[in-house]
Amino acid sequence: MEEEEVEEEMEEEEVEEEEEEMEEEEVEEEEEMEEEVEEMEEEEEEEMEEEEEEEMEEEEEEEMEEEEEEEMEEEET
Repeated sequence: MEEEEVEEEMEEEEVEEEEEEMEEEEVEEEEEMEEEVEEMEEEEEEEMEEEEEEEMEEEEEEEMEEEEEEEMEEEET
């Protein structure tokens, strides 16, 4: 009788350990997913910033060109 109880306890412990391991793995996977999502968001943010910068530069260039044109026109008259 005692042997059976000891065996049952050992099996229960094994099952508990396996469950704990599974939970730990799940938590690790979740953390990895969160990290990946964060990285993606950061990349997107960087891209947006770069695009904004490019737009600003383009606008500045256009303004400069317009000013140059105006100056040229003024010189002509």
